[in-house]
Amino acid sequence: MNLFLLTALAMVAFAANSILNRVGLSGGDIGPAGFALIRLASGAVVLLALLRAQGRNRRPPRPTPNIATVAALTAYIVGFSFAYVSLDAGVGALLLFGGVQLTMFLGAFWSGQTIAARRWLGMAISLGGLCVLVWPTGVVQMPLGAVALMLGAALGWGIYSLIGTRVSDPLAATAWNFAYALPLAAILCLPFVGGEPLAMQGVITASVSGALTSGLGYALWYRLLPQLGATTAALAQLSVPVIALGAGIALLGEPLTPRAVIACALVCGGIAFALRASSASKRD
Repeated sequence: MNLFLLTALAMVAFAANSILNRVGLSGGDIGPAGFALIRLASGAVVLLALLRAQGRNRRPPRPTPNIATVAALTAYIVGFSFAYVSLDAGVGALLLFGGVQLTMFLGAFWSGQTIAARRWLGMAISLGGLCVLVWPTGVVQMPLGAVALMLGAALGWGIYSLIGTRVSDPLAATAWNFAYALPLAAILCLPFVGGEPLAMQGVITASVSGALTSGLGYALWYRLLPQLGATTAALAQLSVPVIALGAGIALLGEPLTPRAVIACALVCGGIAFALRASSASKRD
């Protein structure tokens, strides 16, 4: 399938993940610790089952864990869940996507890649559009702990994606990343689970998020990353809030405002501008 269409599918999965997190954590049906653990567990079960089926029902060989990858995935999943319930959603999205952009662009730069100036400018334009799209109109609280957690989640996802640009077996890598991240996340989350709500609706939402939009979505992402390169992959992710907005309008009846239209135009225009690079710099 066309690289553009597969990338669009991955971004739809990420946007669906955002909506599922909003439904699960904002609805009070589940707490952040439970959501993170179920998300990782369901993703690991589905991916390892697929890996075993791929090997004709033979148990897949267990590789040595990549500590950096496992820690990065855990930081993202756990940090995002806990930060989400304490931060305004718009501020959280800006911190997350802004942090991911900086992490992946700087990671590409430090690895010796030449990044065209128009990519930096296009990224800045898109981030400006994201500010317009998600910044709250009223006064919001920004607890330092929650801000630190969301920035940690952004750093984790950026590093996880950068490592993915060098992965040769995306399904196996993603499956074992989820499996190895689960016990580490359990150490961090289990002390909080007992005091959290755990309704069936929340369990279902977290399970769908883990098995489909996270597990399968991240495996697809790892398949695409070596072809996209770091900066193209970073820029593509700025489309996720726009897709989530469209889904909210179509599925949840949320209003489409002039501010949202202008913001989406800035985000998409910035991405398009950044990706209009010469053939020599398409894989920054």
